[in-house]
Order: sequence, then structure tokens, then C-alpha cells
Amino acid sequence: MADKTFGNDFDHNITIRFFRRWWKLLIWVFVIALAASVAISLLITPRYKSTATLFPTNSNRLSKAIMDYHYSLDFMDYGIERDCEYCIQILSSESMERDVCKRFNLMEHYGISPEDPHKMFKLHEQYRGNVNVKRTEYLGVEVSVLDVDPQWAADMANFIATNYDSVCHRIHHDRAVNAAEIMDGVCQKLGNEIALLQDSLRHHPEQSLGLTQLINEKCKQLADLQTRAAQTEVDMNENVSYKFMLDQAVASDKKAYPKRSIIVMLGTFGSVVMCILALLLLDATKKEETLEPKEDKA
Repeated sequence: MADKTFGNDFDHNITIRFFRRWWKLLIWVFVIALAASVAISLLITPRYKSTATLFPTNSNRLSKAIMDYHYSLDFMDYGIERDCEYCIQILSSESMERDVCKRFNLMEHYGISPEDPHKMFKLHEQYRGNVNVKRTEYLGVEVSVLDVDPQWAADMANFIATNYDSVCHRIHHDRAVNAAEIMDGVCQKLGNEIALLQDSLRHHPEQSLGLTQLINEKCKQLADLQTRAAQTEVDMNENVSYKFMLDQAVASDKKAYPKRSIIVMLGTFGSVVMCILALLLLDATKKEETLEPKEDKA
């Protein structure tokens, strides 16, 4: 009866024989991979990271905050989670990207040729790879920028945080202009209706009760609409900040990328592991080739 073995029956002698056979080659691979990883890590241009932190304000309308006494929300409050998400969306928008690319001439800074047919795609990918916007734990927003020039990275981060007000103002202004045009048309229509009713009242005094009530209702609608139009004009011409600036970005004196120690470690040990796997596969292939003739003979 054959003996049965229990537990771990791994034969360590096979491993020892493997390393005795290939130790010189593995050492050479280790040395070459180490030298190559160090050289590659030194060739990578270091990039510096700068971060600006801001808190979005409450997204309430300024006109309501200063003109409506019954409005309970304060325009100067810190923003809630909804306002934080709005802020992240605006800071990550293509409108913001266009402003930053134009302000810093990023196509030239990133070395993208104006004649390249894919220049806009490459510019977009470079920008998205170097600019990151994320929410902090306490509903703040961080704008981080990576660049080979530490001062350039700080200037870009500060510009993005500052330009947030400009983008918000453009959005609110465009919407307020559309609303003002609509309300202006409605006000003119109500004014014409009131003028017709007043003319009818002069010509038909016997209908004064009904016509007077109708005129009063139209006048009340016109007054309410004119109040809203005044609020919209405030929103259209406002020039206020939509954020509380917490920390401005400063030029970093320490690189953020690359992490040379990690590159060297992963490159070196990754090469050694790949070499070991290749040698194991080679030994397995040789064993199969030596077994095939015996099987044919049998």
C-alpha cells in the first residue's frame, strides 16, 4: 500500500536546484534592471503640484437676498452639498478649460503643434491629466495642478479658482438676459391691455365695476412682474464672488512626480519576476520534449 503524505508536500529541493542553476543569470537581470530603472526614472521630467482650496457660497440669488424681506436664506452662507457639486461641475467644465488654455497658451506650453490635426484632443487630454478638481471632507473644493514649472502650476490653480466667479457670472448673466427679454415683452403686453381697459372704461362707464376690478388685477400683475424684472436686472449686472477663498496655491519646492523609488523598485523586481517565470516556462517545455519520445516508444 502506497504511503500517503499529508499537509504541505512541497519539495523545496526543486526550488533550491532552480536557483543554484540560474542564480548568475538572475543576478545579471537584477543588476541590469536596476540600472535601467534608475536611468529611466532620471530621464522622466519631474512635475510639481500646487493646490488651491475654496468653499462655494450658497447658490441663492443675490437679488432675492437684498430685495425680498421674506426670503429666509442668506446669500453669504457657506454652500451645502448641492452647491459643492455645482462648483465642481463648473470648475471641471469645458468653459473653464477654454479660459485656462487661452489665458496660459497651453497648446504652446505643452508643445502641441498648431498644425497637428488632433491638437484639440491632445490639448484636452493633457489638461485633464494635469488638472484635478475634487471635494474635500468638509464640503470644500480643491483645485490641484501638475506642471513642470512649480510657479506655473500655482498660477494655473489660482486662476481656475478665481475664474470660477467669471464663469458663474456669465451663466447667470446669460440666463438673466433671456428672462429680462421675456418679462419686458410680457410687461408691454400687460401695459397695452391696461390701456385698452382704461379706454373701454371711458367709453362704457356703465361697466365701471367690472372693468375697474379687471384693471386693478392687471395693474397688480404688472407691478409684480416689474418687481421681478428689477430683481433680474440686479442678477444681470451683479459682480459678486461665488466663493470663499480658503487657501491660495503656492509654488511647491518638492516634486510630486515621478516617485523614483517606486519606479526603480517596480522595474527591478518586476523584471526579476518575469525572468523567473520565463525560466520556469522554459524548464517545463524542455521536460515535455524529453517525455514525448518515451511515450512514442511505448
